[in-house]
Amino acid sequence: MPISAGQQAPDFTLTDQDGEDRSLSDYRGTPVVLYFYPKDDTPGCTKQACGFRDDYSAYQEAGVTVLGVSPDNSKSHTKFINKYELPFTLLADTDRKVINLYEVWGLKKSFGREYEGVIRTTYLIDGDGNIAKVFENVAAAKHSKEILSALEELR
Repeated sequence: MPISAGQQAPDFTLTDQDGEDRSLSDYRGTPVVLYFYPKDDTPGCTKQACGFRDDYSAYQEAGVTVLGVSPDNSKSHTKFINKYELPFTLLADTDRKVINLYEVWGLKKSFGREYEGVIRTTYLIDGDGNIAKVFENVAAAKHSKEILSALEELR
């Protein structure tokens, strides 16, 4: 069960696709879409990332920063960004510290098989650093539109 809306978003520092350290607190003052996804360049994760890419101008107009987090390394993120022309930052959590901090690692089921992994979860964080809304087990292909609708409701 991930952390809840209404709480302060736990701060963290991770390395981005360019090898630069990024902290969540660096974005204080602007809303952040912090989305956790299982793996670069897989079908569901690609649909989700491309949805954010296709709607990116709406996020920019709203002054919202999009940050993706997965257990992949920076090199993998760079390839993923270049292949799909993703205009936002991806953060590498290879040791799963932030994934565990946000409680998005757990038991998953696929085709009757159970395994542990990242549970696709998104946190909408307001400019004060508070979690405004949590989206659990999201539908990758439609997720960006769902986030944009939630942003409209919050205004």
